[in-house]
Amino acid sequence: MDTIHKRLGLRVKEMRGLRGLSQKQVAEKLGLKRSTISQIESGDRKINADELLKLSRIFKVSPNNLLNLEKEPEVVLQESEEKEHIEVKSEQRERINVPQKNLEKFKEVLIYILNKVGSKANVGETVIYKLLYFIDFDFYEKYEGQLIGATYIKNKYGPTPVEFNKIVDKMIEDKEIERIESDYYSYPQTKYLPLRKAKLEKLKAIEIEVIDDVLNKLSDMNATQISDYSHEDVPWLTTEEEKMIDYELVFYRNPPYSVREYSED
Repeated sequence: MDTIHKRLGLRVKEMRGLRGLSQKQVAEKLGLKRSTISQIESGDRKINADELLKLSRIFKVSPNNLLNLEKEPEVVLQESEEKEHIEVKSEQRERINVPQKNLEKFKEVLIYILNKVGSKANVGETVIYKLLYFIDFDFYEKYEGQLIGATYIKNKYGPTPVEFNKIVDKMIEDKEIERIESDYYSYPQTKYLPLRKAKLEKLKAIEIEVIDDVLNKLSDMNATQISDYSHEDVPWLTTEEEKMIDYELVFYRNPPYSVREYSED
């Protein structure tokens, strides 16, 4: 299969992830089998004009935008400490480099979450996106530093971590987690189950405290509830559609989202 179809397949996978949709959900909207979506995303099956139009409607972008493969950020995982953390904008495509320390922290936080609440029926991919967002942004507001330090984009369904799909695919390949397509009250749901325990020595006590606070507060919400809840948080509210959410916006939060006590001075 030629390169353009592989790149378009990757684009479909990225856009599906940004919208918080499973392969099964996209397949049902297109009237195709889930395995067909998998073939499209791997570049093993071409997308015809009618399918392209339907996909653009599902992802709420124009067909030209869907075909513009150079606009979405390219996520690069650095598995050694030799390279620095650099975010580069070339004339063609923005690149988000995930340094080793951020990659390791992302993995351990995700596995910690899955060990704690991953077996709950309501906790699918969309809920995990929002839990990660609140963990990252609550920690930043409270301690003015990064916990995971993921990059989140605003979309209709709430904040979405750009690096998620790339990191999760690597973790599945390394047999650290597994992906399961299931149903939750007749709605398609993508779940992740841990295949190992989190390495707690990689997490600081204050980091675990913030993670636990978020899980205790939000992990019983379903995808719709937690998405709606995220829509009232100032960082999401004040960011333009499809733009990256600035961590500094947490300092403009109002109750009940703010997790920091501010002095009157």
